[in-house]
Amino acid sequence: MTYHPEHFTVWAEIPVTDLDKATAFYEAVFETELKRNDMGPNPIVDFQTKGGMGVAGHLYPGVPAARGSGPTVHLSVQGLEAAIERVKAAGGTVVSPPIEIPPGRFAYCEDLDGNSLGLFEAK
Repeated sequence: MTYHPEHFTVWAEIPVTDLDKATAFYEAVFETELKRNDMGPNPIVDFQTKGGMGVAGHLYPGVPAARGSGPTVHLSVQGLEAAIERVKAAGGTVVSPPIEIPPGRFAYCEDLDGNSLGLFEAK
């Protein structure tokens, strides 16, 4: 049996210790507005996609993995160097310089809770 879906990643959940501070961090870094959703058992804050049809994710109150031990979520940016500067200004940590790969460039960073974050800029 071989399974090859069109999109293997369907959603990303990022645990944060302070939902309001994390929301402000991600809104500043990605120059976007996240949308709070209180319909479930816990509040979450959703990333928004163009037309609401793309693959996204959300922030939720949780326990992040120890620094350097959790998965890396790669998120799309326009202007990688500017996004790196926004990470610094918003209190995050830049872990690597930009790295070139065939489909574009990315840099490893950490959010306020130490979640590993990839800033990806497509070619």
